[in-house]
Amino acid sequence: MKSCAVELDERPKSRKRAAWPAAAGGAAQGRPGCGFFRLTQAHRQRGEGHLTNLDYAFRAAPTPQANAVMPAETITALRPAEPPACPDRPGRTRPDHLGERPPRLDIALHHDLAAVEGEWRRFERTADCTPFQRFDWLGAWHRHIGLHKGVLPVIALVRDASGKLLSIWPLALVKGRLARELRWLGQGLSDYNAPLLVSDFGRHVTTDRFVAAWHGLQDRLQADALTRHGVVNLEQMPEFVGAQINPFVSLDVARNASGAHWTELGADWQKFYAEKRSSTSRRRDRAKMRHMSHYGEIRFVNCTGPEDTRQTLDVLIAQKARWLAGIGAPNLFEHPGLRDFLFDLASRDGASHFVHISRIDIGSTCVAANLGLVHGDCYYHFLTSYDRDLEVSRYGPGTLHLRKLMEHAIALGLHRFDFTIGDEAYKREWADRTLKLFDHTTASTWSGKPAAGMLAARRRIKRAIKQSPVLWPLVYRLRAALLGRRSEKPGSPA
Repeated sequence: MKSCAVELDERPKSRKRAAWPAAAGGAAQGRPGCGFFRLTQAHRQRGEGHLTNLDYAFRAAPTPQANAVMPAETITALRPAEPPACPDRPGRTRPDHLGERPPRLDIALHHDLAAVEGEWRRFERTADCTPFQRFDWLGAWHRHIGLHKGVLPVIALVRDASGKLLSIWPLALVKGRLARELRWLGQGLSDYNAPLLVSDFGRHVTTDRFVAAWHGLQDRLQADALTRHGVVNLEQMPEFVGAQINPFVSLDVARNASGAHWTELGADWQKFYAEKRSSTSRRRDRAKMRHMSHYGEIRFVNCTGPEDTRQTLDVLIAQKARWLAGIGAPNLFEHPGLRDFLFDLASRDGASHFVHISRIDIGSTCVAANLGLVHGDCYYHFLTSYDRDLEVSRYGPGTLHLRKLMEHAIALGLHRFDFTIGDEAYKREWADRTLKLFDHTTASTWSGKPAAGMLAARRRIKRAIKQSPVLWPLVYRLRAALLGRRSEKPGSPA
């Protein structure tokens, strides 16, 4: 019987032991052994409290697997594929840091997206990632936005000793205000920034091995004048990528100012709707539908042709721009290349399986529009709008559109609906899961320390404001008042 020493992040800290069946090799020879997993450091640094319950799941495979169960979340520990042997204790194994380390990961760097397109597309079909790491998304972003900003892609293809592709890290070098920054490619527009991971990444790469590979990559970048930078600035990294822990959250990270929310979809819309909304809420929704129907026939339209898609995107952009102006926020569509990026993304061959453009028409008027992404078994609610200047908007056409989108996702056979980044009240009404997002900021050079300090301080202040039930609504209303506009309740989709 093999045993595992598991260190828990408890207060006060304690150490517990659990047993698992011997691995295949050890079982065949009847030899005992030991393994070691450390599950504490990254969680303690993020101030997430303690693990309240442990549930160990094991299977007959050469590598045991330990699962630490938190409330409503399961964390799968990164672990070595083959625990190193302990020569001083025959038949025993010991932690990586006490024995010979596994072979170093091979990291190939590329600055030309076209050079890695084929391998990237093949890998994303089976890899754990989000739609914001798909080649279609990041390729279009770089063509229309990245090149205009002078962004240099730094695409790291991570392989093991046998040459198997384990991960793709889509990074980029960007000119910052005070220093050159290493960021995620597409950072600033993508809601989730993360690597692409082979489905069993944790079986191949331990946390220590990942951190060593990351620091090795930093040394390589700093040794080359082309890729030298002063700050590493990685934002909006989800805690999980697919079912796996995101290895990048094992770096020195801090919580992002916002979280993300998603819900499990059922197989039947009416049943799902009844579970999520009370009878009173459903009756109120029907009453609003009747009021909206007085303005004309209500239709949910899935855009198909290129002309219909372009016209709907034009309406979406115009509606969203007016809404942003109404809350005192900058117009993101004024950024060079953003409009072209959206049109390119939605009109490319095969885009209908990835990008979903829809709208709500009442009579001949588009009252709400949406750009969503479909990836794996999930619908991602990315960009949505409604016309706040219409009289009918008082009855919630945006909320109606959201319901129609979830109904559409269920009809497609999808299992999850992701509201993406943001803690708006309407998301919490529907969501039953929360995804934590993290940022990593560190100086790579002495000259980068002021920039890193300013970035970290700004994030702390932003999070303190956005997570305050008093400060955030106040800032929201003051920002809108500066434009002389009457603000709406924060977070309302319509």
